[in-house]
Amino acid sequence: MKTAVSVPDDLFKRVDRLARGSGRSRSEVYAAALREYVSRHAPDEITQRLDAVVDDLQDEAPAGDGFGQAAARRVLESTEW
Repeated sequence: MKTAVSVPDDLFKRVDRLARGSGRSRSEVYAAALREYVSRHAPDEITQRLDAVVDDLQDEAPAGDGFGQAAARRVLESTEW
């Protein structure tokens, strides 16, 4: 999809330099920046993705690994979210 946006001249020049230096188009740089911005400002999406990963890992975990599960639980409980 194409769209038009206005950006300050100094930002445009910085993006242009970054794109040329990394061998990407300006569109790729803008799209990557917007993806990162949206992911940082949509925490519910991140939580849903992390929940899905945890569910997948639980499905793959060997049964009866009580020590590993207890250790993981302690780490998660002591982590500030």
